[in-house]
Amino acid sequence: MTVNLTLLVVMGVLYAVGVYLLLERSLTRVLLGLMLLTNGTNLLILHAGGAAGSAPLYDGSLAAEEYSDPLPQALILTAIVISLAVTAFLLGMIYRSWVLGRRDEIQDDVEDRRVARQSSYDVEDDAEVPADTTEFEETPRRREPDETVEAPGVRGVDGREGR
Repeated sequence: MTVNLTLLVVMGVLYAVGVYLLLERSLTRVLLGLMLLTNGTNLLILHAGGAAGSAPLYDGSLAAEEYSDPLPQALILTAIVISLAVTAFLLGMIYRSWVLGRRDEIQDDVEDRRVARQSSYDVEDDAEVPADTTEFEETPRRREPDETVEAPGVRGVDGREGR
């Protein structure tokens, strides 16, 4: 398998710019970052599929190694459909945000600011754990050789209750 350095650099740039845009507060930039990430991932899947070969149609004269793998192509097609749906959803969110507030920037609300100010100490999770107060013995008691063990509700040697 040969490595195409240009394709790897393009994927790296798409991922870097996509992550940078995802971290912005503007929904339009988030949408562009998501689109760049999906395109970078599609290139990664295509590159991982290996070198191009013959179409995956059966021909008795070709060896199995000469065919191209159809799985990466199917995965890319699925990723395109999913990214189209997510893009449409984000476009709907951007439109609704523009209609309601004439801005597409996400703002902190009062509850977000209150949560950010509060201490990270949680009484239930961070309190000291008390010592184990189990009612069972830590080590099993040694039995005497002539001592028999009976199950609850069972009497006698043959396991029948006395009737």
